[in-house]
Amino acid sequence: MELHMPNGYVIFDGASLHNGERIIAIALTSKSSNIKTGAMMQTYIITPHNPMYASKHGLDDANCGNCPHRGTPTDDPNRKQAKDRTCYVKLFQGVLNVWKQWEKGAYPNLQGHEALAMLGKDKDVRIGTYGDGGLVPKYIWDSLISDARKHTAYCHQYDNPNSSFDPMIYMVSADNLSTAQKHWGLGHRTFRVIQDVQEVDKSKEILCPASKEMGRRVQCSSCMLCGGSQVQAKSIAIVQH
Repeated sequence: MELHMPNGYVIFDGASLHNGERIIAIALTSKSSNIKTGAMMQTYIITPHNPMYASKHGLDDANCGNCPHRGTPTDDPNRKQAKDRTCYVKLFQGVLNVWKQWEKGAYPNLQGHEALAMLGKDKDVRIGTYGDGGLVPKYIWDSLISDARKHTAYCHQYDNPNSSFDPMIYMVSADNLSTAQKHWGLGHRTFRVIQDVQEVDKSKEILCPASKEMGRRVQCSSCMLCGGSQVQAKSIAIVQH
C-alpha cells in the first residue's frame, strides 16, 4: 500500500503573542509554485476562522498584529474582506486553501526541537508567507531554521513589546523612510516598500533582485538576502505594485 506524506504540519497551535487569541502556524512540505520565491518551504500563520471572514471582521489582529496593511474591519455586506486592505497576499488563493486543508485535519501536529529541526533541515524556509512570524513564540522558528540552509523573514511587530521580533532573524518591514532610517541606526536591516526606484537610498539599500524592476534576475530561493541582520548585506527596497 502506498503511503502518502502530509502536505504540511501544524508546528504551533496556541495563543498569539499579540492578543492571546488562538493562531495556528503551518509549514508546508509540498513544493511551492510561487514564481517569485521559488521552491522554498512556505509557512502560514492563520486563525481558526476563514481568512476572508477574519480579515473583514478584524479577527486577523491575532495573526497579523499591528500591520498597517490589514485594512479596516467592516460590516458592509458587499465586501468580502477588510476595507482598504493593502496587503499583497491574496486571501482567496493560497491562504484560503491552507485554511480549508487545516479545517479538514490534513496537517498533523509536529512538536519538539528535533522534529522541527528535521522538518527544516537543508531547506530554504520562508517565515510568514502569510501572517507575522513575530506573533509566534521564537523557539518555534529557532528550531525550524536551526538546520535549514537559509531563511527569509519579515516583521511588522518591531514596536510590539509582546512580539518575538528578533532583528537577527527578521527584516524590518518598513513602510516609510523614517522607519527605515531609525532601524538602520540600530544596525537592523529593512525591507522597504517604495513607489519609485528613485527613492532607493543607495548608501543603505538595493532593489530586490527578484523584483520586476530588476528583471526578476533571481528567485528568492537563489537570493536569500532577506534573512535579517545575520546576513551581511545592504537592506532591500521593492517598488509597490
